[in-house]
Amino acid sequence: MDMTTLLFSFLIFGILGWCLEILWTGLGSLFRGDFSMKATTGVWMFFIYGSAAFFGPVFTLLSAFPLILRGLIYVVIIFAVEFATGLGLRSFNACPWDYSNARMNVMGVIRLDYAPAWFAAGLLFEAAHGMVVAVL
Repeated sequence: MDMTTLLFSFLIFGILGWCLEILWTGLGSLFRGDFSMKATTGVWMFFIYGSAAFFGPVFTLLSAFPLILRGLIYVVIIFAVEFATGLGLRSFNACPWDYSNARMNVMGVIRLDYAPAWFAAGLLFEAAHGMVVAVL
């Protein structure tokens, strides 16, 4: 992957991730009774989501696997990235999320009950990678 494709992918994944997070947290507000649907994200999230650009070869490699298996692999990868970045940012008191009080959390930086959302997000990022490659 050349530098232009990598940079373009990084921007697309960063923006896509931000949009997904705004939608997710906004809907979460609605389900908690906040009809203003206030949503939150952080600048760090752009870089975290953007880092999916580095997984282009993984998307390509997994494309031959069945959909369910690909989605499950993406969940594992996303949990690993979320765990590593969460702990890393927490060490600087900069982690924008804290799941300590949530059910099914791992050290406050991962929520295992989010696996279905990450399954879908992984497949969506895979499709976005395919579109970026097709455009460039």
